[in-house]
Amino acid sequence: MARTRYDHLWALAHAERAALAKDLAGLSAEQWRHETLCGEWDVEQVVAHLTAAASLNQGQWLRSMLGARFRPDVHNQRRLAEHCGSTPAETLDRFRAVITSTTAPSSHTPAYLGEVVVHAQDIRQPLGLARTPSVDALTPVADFFARRDFAVASRTRVADLQLRADDGPFAAGTGPLVTGSTLSLVMSMAGRVPYLAELDGPGAPTLRSRFQATAA
Repeated sequence: MARTRYDHLWALAHAERAALAKDLAGLSAEQWRHETLCGEWDVEQVVAHLTAAASLNQGQWLRSMLGARFRPDVHNQRRLAEHCGSTPAETLDRFRAVITSTTAPSSHTPAYLGEVVVHAQDIRQPLGLARTPSVDALTPVADFFARRDFAVASRTRVADLQLRADDGPFAAGTGPLVTGSTLSLVMSMAGRVPYLAELDGPGAPTLRSRFQATAA
């Protein structure tokens, strides 16, 4: 049973990578340099990061982190540089080569599905690209983000709040209610401020205030 669920999540990740690669194929040179929702990284850098994330097993990740003295930013920058091509087209080819990869640093498969769906929107939202991840892909990510802090402090952000998707089965937590699309809930838990405006309910102001307190 666990193996079936594992395979299902990887199949969803592969589909989301393929969808992103299709979107990227039509980008102009200017769009490849466009800002994203992922800090200071432009589109090409986020794509290279996704390639790196699909290329490191546990041992490789550990060696990279040891080499970076367990500084995640240093680790990420080194791996990003490694997987960035000499042109955006080469960077895209490298990403296409890992579309069906099941390589990951740990067995937390929902987190690596989350890596794909969140970073895809980090690219799409600023570029105005309309495609969004499927609710089937987003729901296990939302469940995982609500249960624990992993690469992002998702559980901490929504502590003592009740979350409920209005387009799918996701529901979690207790407390003042926050509602919205599964995508908006996932991206807000991942710390992406633009998606907060898409949330409603009596708990939404509390969630927004937590972002303001962190930024202060």
